[in-house]
Amino acid sequence: MLEFFFDCSSPWTYLAFHNIQPLGKELGVEITWRPILVGGIFNTVNPSVYAQRETPVPLKARYMKKDLADWARSAGLSIKMPPTVFPVNSVKAMRGCVWLGNDMVPFVTAVFEAYWGGDKDISQDSVLTEICKKVGIDQVKFFEGIGQQAIKDQLKANTDEVMARGGFGSPTIFVDKSDMYFGNDRMPLIREALERLKARAA
Repeated sequence: MLEFFFDCSSPWTYLAFHNIQPLGKELGVEITWRPILVGGIFNTVNPSVYAQRETPVPLKARYMKKDLADWARSAGLSIKMPPTVFPVNSVKAMRGCVWLGNDMVPFVTAVFEAYWGGDKDISQDSVLTEICKKVGIDQVKFFEGIGQQAIKDQLKANTDEVMARGGFGSPTIFVDKSDMYFGNDRMPLIREALERLKARAA
């Protein structure tokens, strides 16, 4: 009923990942986590993101910083734009999410915290090793796992799937397969959509 396509390289995804969990729990809805590579989406269907980064609108960029800070404060999260590595290559972390499957949430949380709270380069094996140790994952098995072709193929398949279903960024959230929402600030609408579904099913 509730699918969450995501890449850890986005601060707005961090917010949505944090905010959607209590919503799902409150309404008794299981969340299906779908790791993707948002860079693949930008390269394929949404190259305007790159143009915006190259020639930002100063007033809009300044407001975005305030907006992000406001949302982070509301969620009780520490989020800051990484001063050293942005954008980041998240492919190994996202393959890790695929490899972990239903057990990925603690790992995903730690990846978000490391990058968006601690300015740690999550593309580096040393950082991923540190994260694995933090959440109790065998790092040897982790790196063996993310090197498997089946894991790489599944991450690409997820990315291709979300684009085929109309997605153009992260997070992309689907209610009941076809009802699509984009971004953290759509949570009130997602709540209403889930409540309508539950009311119809009652």
